[in-house]
Amino acid sequence: MASATILDRIPLVRTARQAVGLQRGMLVAGLVLTGAFVLTALCAPLIAPFGYAQLADDAGTFPPRTAPGGEHIWGTTIAGYDVFSRVVWGAQTALVVIVVSVMMSLFLGVLLGAWSGYLGGWVDRVLVVVCDAVYAFPSLLLAIVSAIIISGGQSSLFGGIMATAISITVVFIPQYFRVVRAETVRIKQEAYVEAARVVGASTWRIMMRHVLRNATRSLPLIFTLNASEAILTIAGLGFLGFGIEPSAAAEWGYDLNRAVEDVTAGRWWTAVFPGLAIVLVVLGITLVGESLNDLADPRLRTRRRRLARKGSPK
Repeated sequence: MASATILDRIPLVRTARQAVGLQRGMLVAGLVLTGAFVLTALCAPLIAPFGYAQLADDAGTFPPRTAPGGEHIWGTTIAGYDVFSRVVWGAQTALVVIVVSVMMSLFLGVLLGAWSGYLGGWVDRVLVVVCDAVYAFPSLLLAIVSAIIISGGQSSLFGGIMATAISITVVFIPQYFRVVRAETVRIKQEAYVEAARVVGASTWRIMMRHVLRNATRSLPLIFTLNASEAILTIAGLGFLGFGIEPSAAAEWGYDLNRAVEDVTAGRWWTAVFPGLAIVLVVLGITLVGESLNDLADPRLRTRRRRLARKGSPK
């Protein structure tokens, strides 16, 4: 009982136990894929046999376009990079970009949304117009423009990650802003907020203690969905040539761009493995996000209680 109690305190474990049937299977599959991605990213120096920009070892220079097998289990690229190592190191780059971009957009979007929704006035109107205008632009096009302005098309390791993260942040801020603002407008009319005003609580204390605590409950769902979108955005930037330079870090979109010529010539391995990595990571994060979204639906919780009553002994 003690171990079960400790496990139940872990949010994802508690959520998985609330799911039923196919929903639980989707959530578990998503958690496995996402956990494998995070573990690969964190342990990339231990897993990858070569560096992300390594072109030679003690035996000599790596031959380009080598088929999978032997020393290079997933083959080599047109430039001679080891495909397996590039895919593993690419997980680390993707994780850093996800964390930086989503955290930046989460912080700015929540702060602006709460401020706009609670204070109102002309500031609220201006922020709503600006965020709606940004939200109306195609996300990838906006990310391309932002990356060009920030990095000028040339990306070092730090500069490339920050340019990509900031360009994704610009795209995501309006999503958090709209959700938090709508919730703040609703919550500030509640009785407990009015009571806090009556007793003389400051605006900052009301926003932090009463408004934000209740206005951000749905943000974990948006966080997971935005994380998968961030993977696609950074891959799109890399594929179009606006991402991180290959000598600065490994990036799956860039590797796909360089593999286009190989695919037409029958050298499938340079495109299949980075493409499969993108698909599996996006699939895993999306499954987690969609499962959490469904579990937040009261109808699903009612169904779970009904099934539990049917399965309980008389």
